Amino acid sequence: MKPLKFKQLEETLYYEQLDNGLDVYILPKPGFHKTFATFTTKYGSIDNHFVPLGQTEPVKVPDGIAHFLEHKMFESEEGDVFHTFGKQGAQANAFTSFTRTAYLFSSTSNVNQNVETLLDFVQHPYFTDETVEKEKGIIGQEITMYDDDPDWRAYFGTIENMYSSHPVKIDIAGTIPSISKITKEDLYTCYETFYHPSNMLLFIVGSVDVNEMMQLVRANQSKKEFADPKPIERHVKPEGTPVDRAEHVVAMPVHTPKVFVGFKESNPTRQGEELLKYELSLNVLLDLMFGPSSEAYEAMYEAGIINETFAFDYTAEYGFGFSIIGGDSTKPEELKEKIIETIAAFKQRPLAKEEADRAIKKKIGAFLRSLNSPENIANEFTRYAFNGMNLFDVVPVLESLEASDLETVLHHHFKSEYRTVATVKDEDMS
Repeated sequence: MKPLKFKQLEETLYYEQLDNGLDVYILPKPGFHKTFATFTTKYGSIDNHFVPLGQTEPVKVPDGIAHFLEHKMFESEEGDVFHTFGKQGAQANAFTSFTRTAYLFSSTSNVNQNVETLLDFVQHPYFTDETVEKEKGIIGQEITMYDDDPDWRAYFGTIENMYSSHPVKIDIAGTIPSISKITKEDLYTCYETFYHPSNMLLFIVGSVDVNEMMQLVRANQSKKEFADPKPIERHVKPEGTPVDRAEHVVAMPVHTPKVFVGFKESNPTRQGEELLKYELSLNVLLDLMFGPSSEAYEAMYEAGIINETFAFDYTAEYGFGFSIIGGDSTKPEELKEKIIETIAAFKQRPLAKEEADRAIKKKIGAFLRSLNSPENIANEFTRYAFNGMNLFDVVPVLESLEASDLETVLHHHFKSEYRTVATVKDEDMS
């Protein structure tokens, strides 16, 4: 394995790409009791239009199929894989995002056995017509539950406002009509295309022997056969045009209205170092403008415009990106105006070096604390890697930021034509 040393963080990460194309990273953490592993494919809810492996023409598959596939992977001829992990003392889970599907476990014992189980069940699909039909009812209930969740409706309502055609505007789980069209054959087509080892990454962090673990992974993979690795042809175009809808109100029976102000990314094709610098600058800037120690936060809280639900976040992947700011408010119009005014005020004055440096140091401290969590390292590392970035480059890039970098992002990202507002409130509220 190739050691990648990060002296500043006193970490050594080990990397090897297997002959089948699988990227394997192991981060030894002597003294840690828990080991955490993720096995992730670069395949998420937006990948609904692609050329299947071994074919030449693109196909469109029903929305929600990546999430559906995640559900089905835990079933095998022998039964539910969760029971196997449970018997081996491990907690297992999985999730599907816009761009990836991850399978994971954590355990304090039987680590080698659990790694074998993780690799084997993800690389052994088992679908039948009967179990696929049964799953439609289970996922249908999940979709209904999310449809009744005001926070989810506000969050997705903001994204729906931004995008006119990009599949990021479609709920990750799809819709009840879309999942009703999913067949066993669709699942195998998506599995064979996107679950090839060359499109996947295994990350293991914990108190493990690197050589012993790598030998286990090599032996496991050498016993299996895969088609030759080929680039996946995805037919989803980046969308960086102004927002599709500037404002929208969703009527739901809520006690307190919810207001989210969103900004769509106008250049969603950054990758690698460029993306890392841009998103770190934006995250620092958001904290400077709206963090709990900011003037705006204090003023809004004192005026009763916001409560502890107020939050902000920036999401960036190849093809789409957005920031979302907001929360519950009994004064939704005032919250919307205050967010817009705060951004405008920052644009009208130069950023002081001292305030930028203070926000950057705060972000470095938060990042270093996050490295104490193997779960966080494993989950974050893969997202960074799939976008050509390295999680362990965060500190040096943060240290290199200057006030001018934050100002550049401020004027680039927060444009009025790329702004939208989503509100969820009761129909009877004025």
